[in-house]
Amino acid sequence: MDINEIVQQRIEKLGILGNKNVVLYPASVPAHIPIGQALSSFEEGKKVTLCGRIMANRAHGKVNFMDLRDTTGKIQLYIKRDVVGEDRAALLEQLDIADILSVSGELFKTHTGEFTVKVLDFTILSKALRPLPEKWHGLKDVELRYRQRYLDLLANEDVKKVFLLRAKIIQAIRSFLDERGFLEVETPMMHDIAGGAAGRPFKTFHNEYSMDLYLRIAPELYLKRLLVGGLDRVYEINRSFRNEGVSTRHNPEFTMLEVYQAYADYEDMINLTQDLICHVAQQVLGKEELLYQGKTIDLKTPWRRQSFAGLVKEKFGIEPQDSPSVMLEKLQAKGLAKDQSRLSRSQINKIVEDALEQELLVNPTFITDYFTSLCPLAKTQKDNPLISERFELYLAGMEIANAYSELNNPLEQRRRFEEEIKDLNSEEKKNVDEEYLLALEHGMPPAGGLGIGIDRLVMLLTDQPSIRDVILFPLLRRSPEQEETK
Repeated sequence: MDINEIVQQRIEKLGILGNKNVVLYPASVPAHIPIGQALSSFEEGKKVTLCGRIMANRAHGKVNFMDLRDTTGKIQLYIKRDVVGEDRAALLEQLDIADILSVSGELFKTHTGEFTVKVLDFTILSKALRPLPEKWHGLKDVELRYRQRYLDLLANEDVKKVFLLRAKIIQAIRSFLDERGFLEVETPMMHDIAGGAAGRPFKTFHNEYSMDLYLRIAPELYLKRLLVGGLDRVYEINRSFRNEGVSTRHNPEFTMLEVYQAYADYEDMINLTQDLICHVAQQVLGKEELLYQGKTIDLKTPWRRQSFAGLVKEKFGIEPQDSPSVMLEKLQAKGLAKDQSRLSRSQINKIVEDALEQELLVNPTFITDYFTSLCPLAKTQKDNPLISERFELYLAGMEIANAYSELNNPLEQRRRFEEEIKDLNSEEKKNVDEEYLLALEHGMPPAGGLGIGIDRLVMLLTDQPSIRDVILFPLLRRSPEQEETK
C-alpha cells in the first residue's frame, strides 16, 4: 500500500470517528501525569491518567495491547473490550500507530514483570493521518532526517537523548555563571552596523525607518556597552548569523555564549573557560573525560598552551610584523592560497588556522600569542605590541572558544577600526561603529571577554560528528518539491 492509500484510509477512519460523535482534535486535555512519573512511583492498583502517542498496537481476541510513549518514557496499555464497553471498544478499530491518546486506568505488572495500565477509559486526542517511518535510524538520506526532524525524534531515541543533553548543557552553563554573579542579558539581533567579529552578515531592511539592517554576527559590542553602564559581569546565550559556508562544523545560524567580566583579563578568561567546561562535563556526563569519535579527551586542568606566533613562524616563516601581501606570499610558497591575488588579514588568519587545526592535539589546548593585526578588539601584550592578549581554545581539533583582554582605549580602538576597514573589499565595506566608540569614550573598565560555540561544545559532549546533529532544524537547501512550488 503506498502512502497516498494509507493517508486516504486514515482520513476515512477520521470520518467514522466523526460519525460516532467523537470530538475530533479536542481543545482540552484531561489532568494527567508524565509516563516517567508513573513508572518511577509505580504502585500496584494505583489509578493514573496518562497522555502519549501509540507506538505499537497488538490485538489478541478481545484485548488490545498498546505501547504509549511521551517524552519521559513508555508504558504498555491493556485494553479489554468488556471493561471499556462495546461502544468505546468499537473505536479501537479506528486507531493506528502514531495516534495520540489520553488513558485512565490502574497500574499493574504482567506475569513477565512489564509495567502496564489496565485501561478503564480513553480519549482520542489526535488522529495521525500519516504513519511513522520504518527503519528510520538506518535511513541513508540523512538530509531527510534533518528536514523532518520531528520524525527523527519519534523514531530514534538516541537522537532525542542528544537534544535532552543539549538542554542540560545549556542549563549547566547558566547555573555556573549565575552562581558566580554573572547577569544574563539580551542584546539586539538586528544591527545597523555588522560588528564584533569577522564574518559576512545577512542583510535585511526595516520599512518603517527605511534603513538597512544586518542580522548580528556577534553581540560583543553591545555587551561591552553594558560594562560601560556599570554591569560588571554579563553573559548572553545568543543566536548569531553568518552568511558563509555550511560544513560539519558550520551552520549559518548558530548559538554562542558570550561572557564579559570587568576588572579581569584573558588569564582570568582561561581560568573561567577551564572551570566552566569541566563543570558542564561533570554535571552532564558525571566525569571530566569524554569520548569523541573514538578519541578520549582528558579535561583535567591546567590545559596545555601553544603559541600561534611560534607555530606560524616554524611552519610558514610568517612574522607578526609581516604585511598581508607578505603573509600571502609565504602561504603560497607552502602551497596554500594558490589562486588568491589578495586576501584580507582575517582571510589569511582563517587559512593559517585551518592548516594548523589539523596539527593540534586531541586534548584541550589554548592557542595564545595571536598577532595584534589579526585582533582588532584585543589589547596588546605589555612587552610586545605586535602580539595580542588573546587565546583560542581547541578541543579534538575544533575551535571551541575565543577570548581577549578587551581593548578599552577609545582612540586606539578607532585607529584599529579604520585600519580594519581599509582591508575590506567593496562588497564588505562598512562604517566605523561610532555608537560603540562613543560608549568607550565614557570609560570602559579593563575587562576579559569570552565566546564559546555552544553547538560545537554540544557536539563534543554528545559525541556527534556534525553540527547538524546537534541543531534541531539546521539550514538545508530547498528540496526538489520546494523548488517546484517556489
